[in-house]
Amino acid sequence: MSADRRTQAERSAATRQVLVAAGRTLFGQDGYGEVSTVAIADAAGVSRGAMYHQFTDKRDLFEAVFEDVERSLVETIGSAVAASGSTDPLDHLIVGCLAWLDASSEPEVQRIALLDAPAVLGWARWREIELRHTIGLVEATLAAAVEAGRIRDQAIRPLALVIVGAVDEAAQYLANFGDSPQEERDIRSVIEQLIAGLAIENF
Repeated sequence: MSADRRTQAERSAATRQVLVAAGRTLFGQDGYGEVSTVAIADAAGVSRGAMYHQFTDKRDLFEAVFEDVERSLVETIGSAVAASGSTDPLDHLIVGCLAWLDASSEPEVQRIALLDAPAVLGWARWREIELRHTIGLVEATLAAAVEAGRIRDQAIRPLALVIVGAVDEAAQYLANFGDSPQEERDIRSVIEQLIAGLAIENF
């Protein structure tokens, strides 16, 4: 590939990146329905033509933004697990779910990942993307816990979906109704107990 073509590819990638960043900010603040393509292009400092060269429409851009949010969540969870210093996959699951709970309580993540993504992308596409990122990470950790003999051998995907549903619901509750530190501590305790209860000694 020539230097000119590489430069063009790099420019295209940079344009895509600034559009995703601008879309993430605006979608996170105002919600999908309130954000126009004109506003996104203006915030990114590019023309609408350049935006449509990268994305077919607003929905296509939103999907890229949702993927970006999911990647960020996986990075946040991974950093928390690494910082814990534990080698126990069940501990990893607890630490990761609590980190996910914290991150999912942020307004931007709430709006994009939990509120708008299922409606805009449809449940099937929303779930497909989550399976590649956050749910996939939970599944991998559960599989490691089974392999290590920490939890009973069982169907991994249904278990992962139940755990993810619990964390999502907990995040929604804290964002909308949790107005005291004690409520947050109680929710975190429930998540810890839910996952610790999977330990094989309980069977």
